[in-house]
Amino acid sequence: MASLPRLFLAMFLTLPLRADEMPEAFVAIDSAAPGIAVEARYFTTDNFVGTRIDGYEAPRCYLTRPAAAALSNADAALAPFGLGLKVFDCYRPQRAVDHFVRWAKDLGDTKMKARYYPRVAKSVLFKEGYIAARSGHSRGSTVDLTLIDRESGRELDMGTGFDFFGPESWPGSLAVNAQQRANRLLLRGVMTRAGFRPLQEEWWHFTLVNEPFPGRYFDFPVR
Repeated sequence: MASLPRLFLAMFLTLPLRADEMPEAFVAIDSAAPGIAVEARYFTTDNFVGTRIDGYEAPRCYLTRPAAAALSNADAALAPFGLGLKVFDCYRPQRAVDHFVRWAKDLGDTKMKARYYPRVAKSVLFKEGYIAARSGHSRGSTVDLTLIDRESGRELDMGTGFDFFGPESWPGSLAVNAQQRANRLLLRGVMTRAGFRPLQEEWWHFTLVNEPFPGRYFDFPVR
C-alpha cells in the first residue's frame, strides 16, 4: 500500500495537457521577438469570415520556440535595410479551423466575398484547397506575414492582401506588377534563409522546415 501515492503521482504527471493549456514548447512572439509587428486578423472582423474566429481571445501570436527564434532571425536580417515583419496569423487553434469549415459550408454567407474571394465561388473552396479540415498552423510552426517599412509601419505592396483567395496570390503570379513580385521575392528569400519553406499558393505563408510537431495539431486558445 505504501507505493500507492507514488503510483498516483506518476499517473498525474503523465496526464495530457488540458485543451486550453499552452505547452512549454510555445512562446509569444512579442516576448521572443518584440520588434515584429502583430496584426492578429482572426481576432478581428477584418478577415474572410467577417467575424472574430473561435479560439482567438487576444490579438497575440504564438509559435513553437524554434519557429519564433527563426522568425526573429528573419526580422533581424531585414533591420539594416529599414524593413521588418508584420504577422497576421501564427499558431491557429483547431477550433478556429473548425470555424472556417462551418463557415465554408454555409453557402449563403458571402458578406466578405468582394474583398477576399471575388472570383472564386464559395461552393468550391474545399475542392480548390482554400479551406481544409486541418491546418499546418495548428502545429505551431507556420506563420502568415508580410514586409513593412520599419519606421512608418507601412506594408510593402504585395499585389494582393493577406488571405486573398485566387491565383493572384501565388508568389510567382504574373497578374501583379514587377515591383510587387520583387517584394514577394524579398520576403521569400529572407524567410527561406531563416529556415522556412514557402507555400506555392500563398505569398504570405511559411512553415519552419524542421518543425518540432510535424504530426500534432493543438487546440489551446490564443489568449
